[in-house]
Amino acid sequence: MVRAAAEAERLAQACAERMWADDHASQVLGMKLDAVAPGTARVSMTVCREMVNGHGTCHGGFISTLADSAFAFACNSHGTVTVASGFDITFLEPAELGDVLVAEAREVALRGRSGIYDVTVRCGDTRIAEFRGRSRSLGRPILEEAR
Repeated sequence: MVRAAAEAERLAQACAERMWADDHASQVLGMKLDAVAPGTARVSMTVCREMVNGHGTCHGGFISTLADSAFAFACNSHGTVTVASGFDITFLEPAELGDVLVAEAREVALRGRSGIYDVTVRCGDTRIAEFRGRSRSLGRPILEEAR
């Protein structure tokens, strides 16, 4: 059991490293992949001037993108190329310039090729948004993908 858990951790880390190397969208937005494990991931991002809308708060699209990135790392942690089939997000509080946002994703259900993941975006103790993502596995191993 311990060996299987360690193997699953190594697989999640290797998949995250492979994905992060080509994830220019997350990188250009200043995101950091803080943690990944089987079915979970934590990604952070600081709200910069280019992310602030006309109301002086972080544009919801950037908050959604942060949550989607955490979702992507969580649902690809099992070693199979997996994509979003859809998501919903609820904004609870505004984020502002300079805020450090942290998105924590966790697997809720995984059945066959379909999964459901919840992502909470926080700034400190303040819950900024709740995201629910639906995933679909494409059935190809991540670590064997041509680069």
